[in-house]
Amino acid sequence: MQYRELSVPGAFEITPKQFGDARGLFLEAFKAGPFADAVGHSFDLQQANCSVSAAGVLRGIHFADVPPSQAKYVQCLRGAVLDVVVDVRVGSPTFGRWDGVLLDDVDRRSVYLSEGLGHAFMSLEDDSTVMYLCSAGYAPEREHGIHPLDPTVGIDWPTTARDGSPLSPQLSPKDESAPTLAEAEANGLLPTMEAVSSYLATRREVRADRPVSA
Repeated sequence: MQYRELSVPGAFEITPKQFGDARGLFLEAFKAGPFADAVGHSFDLQQANCSVSAAGVLRGIHFADVPPSQAKYVQCLRGAVLDVVVDVRVGSPTFGRWDGVLLDDVDRRSVYLSEGLGHAFMSLEDDSTVMYLCSAGYAPEREHGIHPLDPTVGIDWPTTARDGSPLSPQLSPKDESAPTLAEAEANGLLPTMEAVSSYLATRREVRADRPVSA
């Protein structure tokens, strides 16, 4: 696996090595040791979610209160999506910045986003299937959103599907009514960089205290 940190610190693109033959292919979708070495802490899997989306469906921008927030390891098992990470950590040098990775069933990359970051994606093909490995269970009272078309964030969403047809964003009523980044900050909904750093420091301490396996 190859790890590349995105322009939003705490988010990584993971590219697996695929082994194929006439029967099909095999790859390692996640490996704990290399993950912890690249990211700096282990991934504590608590919940796995799967979504299936028509072309144009836009989900996000979603984030959760810190602690514990919800780190995500995201893969597209079928189809293709533009996966986007947004820095919503107040006080971060890259606050408001976004970065995106094409996740599809060809290169089979993954995206990891640490606690305190916002996540969104747009489906580029009907029945695009996305699997999320999550570090914490879903807690609706701790979940928040930012409008994915907020011009201040300025995400460059695709306008063309995988087959070349035009795309129109399709949002859920919840995402359609989400506040802008500025409104979320004014209402005290966003995590702070200080809170995120403090929480991740405890995660690193836990990892440091664990014995190294032979």
